Amino acid sequence: MTMKKTVLSILLALSVVTVRAQFLPGASYSDLYDSETVHSLKEHVSYIAAADKEGRKAGSEGERMAAEYLREAFEKDGITMLSTPDETISLLASNGDTIQTRNVIALIEGCDKAYSGQYIVIGAHLDGRGCDTYMVDGQQVPRIFYGANGNASGVAMLIELAKKLSRSSLLLHRSIMLVGFGASGETFAGAWHFIHNRFPSTEGWDAMIDLDMLGCGTFSAFTASNQDLNDLLAAESGELQPIKPVVTSEAPYPSDNMAFYNSEIPSVMFTTGRYPEFNTERDTPSILDYEAMEKELEYIYGFTIRLASSPAPLFSNNSVRKQPKKQQEINAVPYGECDVKPTFLGSRDPKAFLDWVYTYLEYPKEAVAHGIQGKVILEMVIDAKGNIAEVEVVRGVSPALDAEAVRVVKAAPGWKPGRVAGQKVATVMTIPVQFILKDTRKGKVSLNGMILEKKRK
Repeated sequence: MTMKKTVLSILLALSVVTVRAQFLPGASYSDLYDSETVHSLKEHVSYIAAADKEGRKAGSEGERMAAEYLREAFEKDGITMLSTPDETISLLASNGDTIQTRNVIALIEGCDKAYSGQYIVIGAHLDGRGCDTYMVDGQQVPRIFYGANGNASGVAMLIELAKKLSRSSLLLHRSIMLVGFGASGETFAGAWHFIHNRFPSTEGWDAMIDLDMLGCGTFSAFTASNQDLNDLLAAESGELQPIKPVVTSEAPYPSDNMAFYNSEIPSVMFTTGRYPEFNTERDTPSILDYEAMEKELEYIYGFTIRLASSPAPLFSNNSVRKQPKKQQEINAVPYGECDVKPTFLGSRDPKAFLDWVYTYLEYPKEAVAHGIQGKVILEMVIDAKGNIAEVEVVRGVSPALDAEAVRVVKAAPGWKPGRVAGQKVATVMTIPVQFILKDTRKGKVSLNGMILEKKRK
């Protein structure tokens, strides 16, 4: 009888171990009903947003651990790595410190020899806000910004999307470049380095898909009004889908996709937008809706297959990329490559300059009368003295809107020039100036959703 009790106790103990092995830290019995994908998403987010990563601040050990986790996931799925484990990027952070960050780059080669030299880039940023301390009853208390939704959710989706694409490689005409971007919080430094320094050319990069904050909220797709992308999204949404994104022309927040957009590479950002826990210590794995993420993943996978198998040329609206003549003449440095970025009215944020532009921009009457709207892409050179030396239209909308955008940008006050290795340099920047008509009442027009009165007499 004693032996029977002993055997029963051992069996019970083993069954408890077996059940516990199915759970992630903090899991519940409801997790037993998770699909394989949901379980994997939870596992990825739990690791990337764990306390030992300390919020994954750009250049930190936590960011490096997240990068290594992504690399190991790609390798486990048999995906070809293009970056090496010790490949790092040195940059000057906003606080003046020199930090080491990294991009994780992998490739799934397309099966069609005619198109395999064309690429779709899919990326998600690895870094988060990090951690700090605050005072409680006179004591310093540590605080971690876990960044589960921002952006452990995007990295988790990238891993699972890469797995699905690698298993469906025979459906891919174009090749897929997979990237975990470092230092997104430092003016998207990882994305800028990837575009401008990592490869000899961006020729053949047909489009970019950005995965950023996909864990809770309304599933959306930001295309910057690219009609070709909108058409592809509409075609995918026409299929039977468990979830469909809201297509928006206004960016919910800045992300790595803007570095591609500014380089004339059509981009779409999939996101669920800002949320109450954004940039707080409450951004933990428990706030994510993993079942919704699985549905989003299915949609993004279908869209990627559609994008990668579309006939060439992929986008009819692509303009020819060109380097401004003035940039060639004075050897201007791209904005993202400056050690110290140019500043406008004391701010390094390009949005400060755009705020100034929109204050003095007037909607041309001709464009209002004909309902013309859109985004004018300008490239401007700030010389080593801080003067705007050249402004060129690289993608126009109409002669009237193009001329108005150029006029206002040229009229802007001087900048504090950028620096490289301590020396003042000429800097080239890409500036998007958007004209949106939402209210044509007399004397008023709408720019970026704001009703603006005329600012000048």
